[in-house]
Amino acid sequence: MGTSITFKRPDGKDAAGYLANASRGNAPGVVVIQEWWGLQDQIKGMCDRFALAGFDALAPDLYKGTVVPYHDTDAAGKEMNSLDFMDATTQTVRGAVQYLSRNGAKVGLTGFCLGGAVTIIGATKIPELAAGVVFYGIPPEQAAKPADVKIPLQAHFANTDDWCTPQVVDAFENGMKAAGKSLELFRYDAEHAFVNEQRQSVHDRQAAELAWGRATEFFRKHLG
Repeated sequence: MGTSITFKRPDGKDAAGYLANASRGNAPGVVVIQEWWGLQDQIKGMCDRFALAGFDALAPDLYKGTVVPYHDTDAAGKEMNSLDFMDATTQTVRGAVQYLSRNGAKVGLTGFCLGGAVTIIGATKIPELAAGVVFYGIPPEQAAKPADVKIPLQAHFANTDDWCTPQVVDAFENGMKAAGKSLELFRYDAEHAFVNEQRQSVHDRQAAELAWGRATEFFRKHLG
């Protein structure tokens, strides 16, 4: 449904990504950020799904062509740990946001796992954003403080998650509340990465569909 494109980062360098356009011409935009596996077909499928829901959706390729097989957590960890999160967010992701907003459209940001953390960093660093939806990812506080979040956020977390643990989620929620920030937070009796239908060991269809409905409703409210 979508297509591979290149777009410009604010620093003028080229970045690549996968773009799926809505059928209407003046659609709002959603930038979709990958898990630690890279720009997997499942993330491209999320873009297609957003396009069917009425959004232009662009997933920037933060790993520059590297896609890690789902079973290889060591390789995924290596890729994630070698990623410059600040450069990825303030240049590649911001470039994707600017690409979708070029006709005056409002743009939201969403991401999963690694992409959830990038979404929160983006909420503090990317001025063109109108809203964000986080899926089971939170960056360290030195990367993005709740007090610095500039847009309404919705967030989805799993109660059985040994990376983005309930304790980490509680701390983030409390920090957002203390800073008086707009946050809708949902918890699911599911495992980390429960939205990823390509990973049957963790996918929870009921939780995934509930989260999808909430996310698209939130974006319609804030993006039009």
